[in-house]
Amino acid sequence: MAFSVLRILTYVLGIVATAMVPPLCVALCDGDAVSARAFLAPMAAGWTAAVTFWLAARGRPRVFDVRNAFGVVAGVWLAICAFGALPLYLGGAYPSFVDALFESVSGFTTTGASVCGDVEALPRSVNLWRCESHWLGGLGVIALAVALIPLLGIGGFRLIKAEATGPDKAKLTTLIANTAKTLWLVYIAFTAAEAALLWLFGLGPVDAAAHAFSTMGTGGFSTRNASVGAFGIPAVEWVCTAFMLAASLNFAVYYRLLSARFDEVRRDSELRTFVLVVAAAVAAVAWVQRSSPGGAGKTVRDAAFQVASIVSTTGFMTADYQTWLPGAQAVIFLLFFAGGCSGSTAGGVKVVRWTILAKQLVNEFRRILHPHEVFTLTLNGESRREGFVPAAAAFVFMYFALVMVTAGAGALLGGLDVFTAFTAALSMVGNVGPAFGDLGPTANYGALPAALKSFYSFAMLAGRLEIFTVMIFIGRVLQLHRAR
Repeated sequence: MAFSVLRILTYVLGIVATAMVPPLCVALCDGDAVSARAFLAPMAAGWTAAVTFWLAARGRPRVFDVRNAFGVVAGVWLAICAFGALPLYLGGAYPSFVDALFESVSGFTTTGASVCGDVEALPRSVNLWRCESHWLGGLGVIALAVALIPLLGIGGFRLIKAEATGPDKAKLTTLIANTAKTLWLVYIAFTAAEAALLWLFGLGPVDAAAHAFSTMGTGGFSTRNASVGAFGIPAVEWVCTAFMLAASLNFAVYYRLLSARFDEVRRDSELRTFVLVVAAAVAAVAWVQRSSPGGAGKTVRDAAFQVASIVSTTGFMTADYQTWLPGAQAVIFLLFFAGGCSGSTAGGVKVVRWTILAKQLVNEFRRILHPHEVFTLTLNGESRREGFVPAAAAFVFMYFALVMVTAGAGALLGGLDVFTAFTAALSMVGNVGPAFGDLGPTANYGALPAALKSFYSFAMLAGRLEIFTVMIFIGRVLQLHRAR
């Protein structure tokens, strides 16, 4: 069993090491020997470990205890976050390993909260790696491993279920490896299309690739201190807006569209709710900000961009929403509670859970008014879906319990005021990035004490893996400790 877990871990590290090739090439092109060496060292270690276990596994039975899937996934994610921090620390871009780890966790969990006050001073290779980590973590490194190395059988499905977001995690095809490949091919196609459009509209190739990685991963790291707003190109802002929203949808929707299963898409309750929420939020913000300088075009563009950025938990910026009128700020604040769709790269509670709980609430009112009638919960056009309610309620309870604990940590460990601590907690657990107050969209997390950065790293990881995976991992660790 231990051998199988280490084999999975080393294979994933080998994939992450391979993903460091593009930033290494940028470092070599820039003549940046320090950064090149910082990438080469972990790459060599990752490849050596993967090849060693691949050779050792030849001829051995593929044994994997699926009961430990949640613990394995949490352990793998901890490892890749630490592994991804090595180039940031070894190259001197980040002064302490705590800072490098925070940035790496923020990258892989697609949070986008940075401890760096001047990202434009970072080497181009480091900026590309920061953004690429969003892309790797967005759809899931475990899913990528299963797609590239389909050797885990039913264990692979359990691993993907432990990593994926949302309550409904069904296979799209008979083989889980084919499902993973299909989703990743769609993901790659969207990323390539966005990078091409950004390049066409004036961004350099590295900037275009970096922002495509961040957008599709719904992360929010940028190569500019002022984020996407630094470019001042309306077409770029509209492209990012469109792809942030596209990445917020369940990727199974695209598979169903490609398979001409249009009725299933039309009946998708979560998709309809998400579109309604986004449209209402954009309209509300644009209406409140209608007298803003720049005219109606800029007002609508800023409203659409910032709504897409927050609801998708990306965290890009073209305008400082803290300078907006209170009504517009209130809409943005409420979007911190929403999140994207299940099966997307977005964080947060997920729209489907709010949809389930809202439908159940309506049914409870109807039962009060008509106590002798029978009401059933309908989701995606299918009735008798009450089984989703306990899982959704349990998750929402755990989610906001972690938000409260994280808010307390922000106040106690970092001396943050209550509102800043609370919105930062929503941002960390929901993988949003910016918050309000002292940690708003124009600020960064660099001045926080190391203890709080470490706790925030835990909160980001727990939020990305939807809490239960990390809680089960901690329980397994405590069991092993007691056994000793």
